[in-house]
Amino acid sequence: MKEESNTKWGIISGVLAYLLWGVLPFYWKAVGEVSPLSVLSYRIVWSFVFMVVVLLVTNKLTFFYQEVMKLIRDKKRLIAIIFAAILITVNWFIFIFSVSSGKVIDASLGYYMNPLVNVLLATLILKERLNRGEMLACALAAFGVVLLAVQSGHVPWSSLAMAITFSLYGLIKKIAQVDSLTGLTIETALMAPFAFIYLVFFSVEGFMTFDLKINMLLVGAGVVTAIPLFLFAEAAKNISYVLVGFLQYIAPTLMLIAAVFQFGETFSVPQLTAFSFIWLGIIIFTGTNIVVKKREIRKN
Repeated sequence: MKEESNTKWGIISGVLAYLLWGVLPFYWKAVGEVSPLSVLSYRIVWSFVFMVVVLLVTNKLTFFYQEVMKLIRDKKRLIAIIFAAILITVNWFIFIFSVSSGKVIDASLGYYMNPLVNVLLATLILKERLNRGEMLACALAAFGVVLLAVQSGHVPWSSLAMAITFSLYGLIKKIAQVDSLTGLTIETALMAPFAFIYLVFFSVEGFMTFDLKINMLLVGAGVVTAIPLFLFAEAAKNISYVLVGFLQYIAPTLMLIAAVFQFGETFSVPQLTAFSFIWLGIIIFTGTNIVVKKREIRKN
């Protein structure tokens, strides 16, 4: 019963995380007058501040201290968390830069690629097995991604980098099994000093020198960053990494819709054809998992 409850919470957390990530381009567009590197730095600093506030409000500072002490004694897990912090920081910068440069479709492609990398890591490292329906779904989605890359006429380096960094980040979160609040607080704490130093001493824009609206949005960047990351960490802990990967298609689909209908980016018929293969893969994967779950329920 507990395992079933954890699975449900994992799925709900994953869906909510990807819904929030799917609408984030609107947020970064709203702070478009701020340079991407500064946005990234504010995102890190205020995420750390927000996490400290959460720990205080939930009265978990003592628990956080105990978890940190455990991590310090476990060098492998500590190194894993440090690596995770670097990976998510690189991923954030590429995403913010893509959105601010008017390339939301490129960001969308990166997150469409991500589940395929998840599947690769899940099968190679976690030894998770795919059934026939899941293999067909992956093949269709992979074919769609290849079509998108061919149509662009060049290797989509930014999209690939986004996919690889986030997939590795998710894998570390699943393997390290650190408490979600603790892990996220440590990750932001590791990068916050570098971000703060950049903003105060190196950024030509200065620290919090914008109008009230932009300053408030920059502060809020910590909230809109931390909440979906916390939900993602919960999903990674409680459901299979393959399922985590396919839930992620929610975010790039929302990004694609926003890119075409809100931001006016070009979406041609060849692109639609390629994305259709990806969407068909999603439908097959979802249908296959529903059938498998129903069979498991009947057996029990």
